[in-house]
Amino acid sequence: MKRYRVAIVEPAAVVAEGIAAIVGGEGDVVGTVSTTAELESLLRSTEVDVIIASASLHRDLEACVAIDDIPVIGILTSLVEDDALRKFAATATMYTSAEELQRLVRRAVDAPAEHNYAESHELSERERDVLILVAKGFTNKEIASELNISPHTVISHRKNIVHKTGIRSVAGLTVYAVLNNLIDSEQI
Repeated sequence: MKRYRVAIVEPAAVVAEGIAAIVGGEGDVVGTVSTTAELESLLRSTEVDVIIASASLHRDLEACVAIDDIPVIGILTSLVEDDALRKFAATATMYTSAEELQRLVRRAVDAPAEHNYAESHELSERERDVLILVAKGFTNKEIASELNISPHTVISHRKNIVHKTGIRSVAGLTVYAVLNNLIDSEQI
């Protein structure tokens, strides 16, 4: 059986060490970090097959461009909204057995490559707002100002839009917005 490479993102050292001990039997823990910024740095220098992360970091994980198509397993150590949980390839709690966690990791690694945040192809209301402004020619900074959100959140929404629609170019997204009646062609 092929050994998989695991990155762990968990602010609590005790939890991170416990996860590393459990998955270390079947996989290679290539890094344990406490923030998504550290994760991005790790992913630039190390190949990773699966990420195990605190589910409470879901917003930071959405903005983490380096994740790309790496499956992310969320570890629930605190209360997290149901919508956020659906974005993970799988979730585990503090009470999940070692065997079950290993099974979840194997399943995530063996599953066909699919971005965790593209589970639903339907755009959220906020993603539609961002798409409309992209189609109107707004920059990320202008979109952030218009919607009263941070530029990082705009980037996260744009990343989700690209994954859900499969369209990367502004022109393509504009056509998508027009064809789906999100914007009138005269507003462009």
